Amino acid sequence: MRTEVSERLVGKEYTSEELANRLNGQAEIFKLDGGGVTFSGGEPLMQAEFVAEVIDLLDKIHVLIDTSGYGSRNEFLQLISRADMVYFDLKIIDPVLFREYTGGNIDIVLENLRILCDTEVPFVIRVPLVPGVTDTETNLSSIVKIIKGLPGLIRLDVLPYNRLAGAKYKATGMDFHPKFDEAAELNIPSRVFEDSGIPWRVA
Repeated sequence: MRTEVSERLVGKEYTSEELANRLNGQAEIFKLDGGGVTFSGGEPLMQAEFVAEVIDLLDKIHVLIDTSGYGSRNEFLQLISRADMVYFDLKIIDPVLFREYTGGNIDIVLENLRILCDTEVPFVIRVPLVPGVTDTETNLSSIVKIIKGLPGLIRLDVLPYNRLAGAKYKATGMDFHPKFDEAAELNIPSRVFEDSGIPWRVA
């Protein structure tokens, strides 16, 4: 059920040149901390051309792309070819469950993961833990099986469930009715990760 909400401007619009100039103005601060710029979202692949334009205008700043991997091959390559590092989300491996919870096709994500492995760009796999959905031993074992031994893999990050999603629905006038128990105890089957030998952490 939707309720009427008034429109309001959130954030600020930039041209690629304006955003790059603003970031370049802080470049020395980034470099002092050994940091850089992260393009996240949302999903940077949804604005691949704009993000690529910004990156091309940056002054030797480290670039990290944080992506779900859900986009066309061309969009993915457009950004990955400009990245120094990638955070790559893997949520659900089972194709039926992936479609049920995300509305998408897991094959697109896995194909882009294969493309990433063919590059020399180092990456971290990130798994958001949703109670009873992505935190199951079956799902996490499937993820470990897929990523074990991949060239360029630095580590696996597991991300505890964040309840901010419900607030975002409310802000857009929508009701939030998750198909899982938000209050369920966090399940982190550490044995699955430790047996794989893949470096991992709770982020």
